[in-house]
Amino acid sequence: MELLTIGAFARAARLTPKALRLYDELGLLPPAAVDPHSGYRYYAPAQLDRARLIAALRRAGMPLAEIQAVCGLPPDAAAEAVDGWWRRVSADTAARGRAVALLVDQLTERGTTMSDTTFRYAVRCETGAVRDSNEDTAYASTTLLAVADGMRGPGGAAASTAAVDALRPLEPADAPAGDLLAALADAVGAADRAVRAHATGGHQPVTTLTAILRRGTRLALVHVGDTRAYLLRGGELSRLTQDHTYVQSLVDQGKLSLAEAGAHPQRALLARALGAGEVEADLALRTALPGDRYLLCSDGLAAVVDPGALHTTLAGADDAETTVERLVDLAYAAGAPDNVACVVADLVTA
Repeated sequence: MELLTIGAFARAARLTPKALRLYDELGLLPPAAVDPHSGYRYYAPAQLDRARLIAALRRAGMPLAEIQAVCGLPPDAAAEAVDGWWRRVSADTAARGRAVALLVDQLTERGTTMSDTTFRYAVRCETGAVRDSNEDTAYASTTLLAVADGMRGPGGAAASTAAVDALRPLEPADAPAGDLLAALADAVGAADRAVRAHATGGHQPVTTLTAILRRGTRLALVHVGDTRAYLLRGGELSRLTQDHTYVQSLVDQGKLSLAEAGAHPQRALLARALGAGEVEADLALRTALPGDRYLLCSDGLAAVVDPGALHTTLAGADDAETTVERLVDLAYAAGAPDNVACVVADLVTA
C-alpha cells in the first residue's frame, strides 16, 4: 500500500499539516507510519474518510474532545451524536440571542435616557345606549394600561374588575425589566384564579383582558379575548392583538372574509377568555418610542367604529382626554349597542 506524505494527505483531506500534527498529538488521527530518522509522518489513503469527517466537524465548530468521541462510533450512532450536539448548540445560541437582545435594549434605553418617559393617559368606560349594566373595566396609570370585558350576566363586572386588579401589583416603576414577561405571565394566572373565584351557583363568569405594562422603553403586552390594543406611530396605525373568537378562527382558515366576519351572528363568541378553562394568553415584548400613542378598547368601540375613523381620530393633534371623548362619541354615533371601554395613552418624556 502506497502511503501519502503529510502534505499530500493534508491537501486531499482539506486539512493543514499543522492540524494533522495536532490531531496526531491528541491521538485523534495518528499517521500510518513515521520515518524513524526524520520523524516525517505518512498517512494511508484509507485514513481519508476519518480525516474528512474531522475536518467537517471542525468547520461546524465541534470541540475536539467531542469529535474524538464521534469518530469512535459506528455511522448511525455517530450521526445521532452529531445531531444531538447540534440541538444543544442551537438551543444555547437561541438563549444567547435572547440575552443579547435584552442587553441591547437595556443599553439603548440607557443611551437615550428613556427611563424618564411616562404615559399621559385618559380613560372612559360607558354603559352604551341600550345596555342596562356595564361589565367592562378600563384602567390606566403611568406604567399600566388595561381593558377587560366581562361576560354579560352574573359576575361579569366583578370578573373584569378582578382581572385588571390582578395586574396592579406589577405597577411599581422600579421593578426590574428583565423578567417582565415572566411576571406578566404569572399575573395572568392570578387573574384567571381571581375570575374563577367569582363563580356562583354553577355559573362561571369569564372576561377578556388586554393590558400593557411599561418599564422605560420596554412594553410587555398580554392579550386574551377580543378586547384590542392599537399603536399609532409615525402617523401609521397598527393593531397589536388578534381577536380570540370563533369567527376570527374561520377568517384565519380562509372560510370567511373580513366583511363576512363583521356581519356574522356569532362574531362575539369567544374562543379564549379568563375563567373559561386552561389559560392561553398571548404575550409579547415590544420597544416603545417617544411619541407613540396606544389605544386599548373593548369591542363596544372596535366593532362599531371602522378602522379609518379610529385612525383619523387617533392621528389628530388632540391630547389623550379629548381623543378618548371623540372615540366614545363615534361609538354613540354608531348606536353604541354595547358597553364602551377605552384607554388612550401617549408615551412622553416626563
